[in-house]
Amino acid sequence: MHEIDQLFTNNRNWSERIRGEDPAYFRRLANQQSPQYLWIGCSDSRVPANQIIGLAPGEVFVHRNVGNVVVHTDLNALSVIQYAVDVLQVKHILVVGHYGCGGVSAALNNSRLGLIDNWLRHVQDVRDLHETMLAAIEDPLQRINQLCELNVMQQVVNISQTSVLREAWERGQPVMLHGWCYGLCDGLVRDLGVSATCRSEALERYRDAVNAALRTKPR
Repeated sequence: MHEIDQLFTNNRNWSERIRGEDPAYFRRLANQQSPQYLWIGCSDSRVPANQIIGLAPGEVFVHRNVGNVVVHTDLNALSVIQYAVDVLQVKHILVVGHYGCGGVSAALNNSRLGLIDNWLRHVQDVRDLHETMLAAIEDPLQRINQLCELNVMQQVVNISQTSVLREAWERGQPVMLHGWCYGLCDGLVRDLGVSATCRSEALERYRDAVNAALRTKPR
C-alpha cells in the first residue's frame, strides 16, 4: 500500500502549502461554486482541465469520458450539461479533445479493446462520415489528429441539438459553445473555429470548418 500512502502524504503537503499561501482559500472554496466554464474533455490523465487553462478549483466545471463524446442517450453527460447550464449558469461550454488520443486512434483503426468498443462506435460514426477526407491523409498520426478535430467538432453540434441548450437559447440565456484541441507535445490549445451561440450557427461553423479541412493539404 506504499503507493496509496504516498497519495495521502502528497495531499497533506498540498493542503498545508495552499493554506500557507492563502489561509482562507478552502473556506472560500467550500462556500461557493460559480464557474463560468463547463469543460467536456477526454479521460486521458495527461489532460488536466484546470491547469491547461490556468484556472483554480471552483472556476471550471468538468465532465470527462473516453474520446470527449456527447451523445443524446448518455444521461451522465446530459445531466452534467443541464446542471452546468440551468443551475450554475455557465457562460461557455468547452469541448476539448487532444491530439494523439488513444480512443480516437482505436476507433480509427478498428482496434478491439473490449466493452469500450461500443462507446467508441460513436467516434467511428464520425470517421465513417469523413472517410474520404481521412483516407487522403497518408501520415497515420496526422490522420488520427484530423479525426480528433472532426470528433470535437461533431460533439459541439451534438450539444447544440440537446434540449438543454435549445431551451436555454430560447429563453435568451447567453451560453457559447467552443471546440478546442489540446497538444500533448507543446501544451497549447487550438481553437477549431466552431464557436456558436445557437444551433444554426453551430451547424454553419461545423460546415465551414469541415470545408476548410477539405481544402487544406494534410498537415
